[in-house]
Formats: sequence, C-alpha cells, structure tokens
Amino acid sequence: MNAPDRRTGYVAWQIGQIMATRIERALRPFHLTLAQNSALTQAMLDPGVSSATAARRAAVTPQSMGAAVNGLVERGLLERRTTPGDRRTHRLHVTEAGRRLAAEAGKAVDATHSEALQALTPAEQEQTHSLLLKLLSSLNPSAVDDGSQ
Repeated sequence: MNAPDRRTGYVAWQIGQIMATRIERALRPFHLTLAQNSALTQAMLDPGVSSATAARRAAVTPQSMGAAVNGLVERGLLERRTTPGDRRTHRLHVTEAGRRLAAEAGKAVDATHSEALQALTPAEQEQTHSLLLKLLSSLNPSAVDDGSQ
C-alpha cells in the first residue's frame, strides 16, 4: 500500500476541503453559502466593494459571486449601488439585516475555526496563520490586499 500524498499543496487542499465542508455546515442554519458569506464579509470589511473584487478575494468565479450576490440582494441583506460616472459597476453595501446575519454567522464560523484548530497550541496557530497568509499573498494577492481598488 502506498503512503498518502504529503506534498504541501495537496495537504493544504485537503484541509481546505474539510474546512469548507465544516463551514458550509455551520452556515446552513443561516441559509448562507460560502460565497454568500464571503460577499457579506467583503462588503462589511470594504463597503462599496465591487462584485468582481469580492470574487477575486474569495477565489471564486465572477459567476459564482454574481449568483451569491443576487441571492443576498433578493433577501434584503445586500444592496447594489452604482457609482456616479460608472453606471455599469455595482458596488456592494450591507444592509442592517445583512449586518445582523453576518454577525451571527460569523460567530458560528469562528467556533468552527476554533474547533478545527484546537490540535495546535496558540503559538502554533499564530505561526500557521502567518505562514498560510504568506502563501496566500503569493498565490492570490487580491485575497489579502488592503481594500484599495
């Protein structure tokens, strides 16, 4: 029997898949998908973010982000606003209902993260987080940019 693939990229992919499944499960009671949660989070952290920028940061296709945003707009959780002089680019803004839901969903996601990371000491968690951010910055700079567009 062959040993499992231990390459860093494959291990990171496995962890990503497991975490995505756990976070999706945590978001179900809020009727949110991962992409919708990302859209809400991006719009809260960077009010007026474009859907395209939110998609790049979340590493999802513009089509997936568009579908996520449509669902949130229909539920009254996000608003699309046009920018004067650029009527084609819609900027995303969280509504008060969206803010409340995002806060509740955020608590569930935080609990999921804490549970998953309990195998590491606080120092190991900090080091792992720092190293993963360094890799993410290298592979998808949009995911860690400062919000300037």
